[in-house]
Amino acid sequence: MPRNGAPNRERILDVATGLVIEYGFAATSVDRVLAAAGTSKGAFFHHFDSKSDLARAITERYAAGDIAQLHEALEATSAIHDPVDRLIAFVRFFEERGDELMAEQSSCLYISVLTEQQLIGLGTAELITAAIEAWRAEIAALLEAATSARGVDLGDPAVLADHVFVTFEGAFLLCRSTGSPTHMRAQLGVLRRLLEAALG
Repeated sequence: MPRNGAPNRERILDVATGLVIEYGFAATSVDRVLAAAGTSKGAFFHHFDSKSDLARAITERYAAGDIAQLHEALEATSAIHDPVDRLIAFVRFFEERGDELMAEQSSCLYISVLTEQQLIGLGTAELITAAIEAWRAEIAALLEAATSARGVDLGDPAVLADHVFVTFEGAFLLCRSTGSPTHMRAQLGVLRRLLEAALG
């Protein structure tokens, strides 16, 4: 019977994602991935046509996981009827998981991918843009509902939604540059308190 290669493929993707986040795509050779994953070149090329194909695969999987986290937070707060309370709970959802998130990864794959020009033409940038736009649309809807409910004008909801997303990415940079994983929780806490103050 043919063996199911899915676990091996997932292991390669797990390892490659961690290495690209930690060292960058250029410094992550196929041999380095194979050594860390404990697998063979034959197994690698069974699942991926090239290193570029691997880059697209890890970006696609990471973006899908990112959007899944967004939907998880939306689902977890869906029963909250007051739009302001729901928005605050949405931010708190990630704030409370900030330490866990940073324990899983030292930075964001998006940053690693977008800083390497050779990856831009592989379709990876489009995957990232689609994920960011998904976040923008959902957070903007939460913000628009919250500001309307309180009769508060905080500006363009889409721009504010981008600011929320930028808080995540900026916190990743702070964590990485200082070596302290506490910035994610701290910065999301600041964002939550600012929203609470602005929306009463």
